[in-house]
Amino acid sequence: MSLWSTFRAFFTAGKGVFAGLSEESAGSDPLALFHRWFQDAVKSGVYLPESMALGTATPDGRPSVRFVLLKRYNERGFVFFTNYESRKAVELEANPEATLIFHWGILQRQIRLEGTVERISHEESEAYFHTRSRGSQIGAWASEQSRPLANREELEQRERHYEQEFRGREVPLPPFWGGYRLKPRNLECWQGRANRLHGRIKFFRGVDGQWRRERLYP
Repeated sequence: MSLWSTFRAFFTAGKGVFAGLSEESAGSDPLALFHRWFQDAVKSGVYLPESMALGTATPDGRPSVRFVLLKRYNERGFVFFTNYESRKAVELEANPEATLIFHWGILQRQIRLEGTVERISHEESEAYFHTRSRGSQIGAWASEQSRPLANREELEQRERHYEQEFRGREVPLPPFWGGYRLKPRNLECWQGRANRLHGRIKFFRGVDGQWRRERLYP
């Protein structure tokens, strides 16, 4: 973190603890609340505010969790990218249910989302892929994500191979790489408070597809 980011993080430490989480401040639109909290995290100076834990499970219920980066979000859902042959992708293809958790410790806030996951379109993945640095594009081709690797040299050899293969031309989107979108049916906001009497408000989809809101005990 830069000196300025460190200063901002110190200045905003515990901001949410004093403000709390009222029904009025939560509103009726969970996406709007997420956007406000996400922007607060960005402004706080916290490193990688877009970092989120992704929880998946096999069809027989064996869970696994890892961190990924949020790349976009809107009323359609929350998008992240990965290798389609990675462990997370294999589990999502077999069981398209997942959880995302954002934790912004400096603000003592977290948001948890639960919902179904689907692949985004090839066109969306391709458009995003070409915004990445060329090194990251080459890296996507070089990495057989989640598979055993004999040594670091093998990975670096694969990187050099694809650098040579695509020298002088645009790096294409790998057929095994792209995005997923989580469509939330539940979104829970947690705000730390004194004496562990934290604020928790949960949004959930009703049978009519509209968002409902309820407060939970901490």
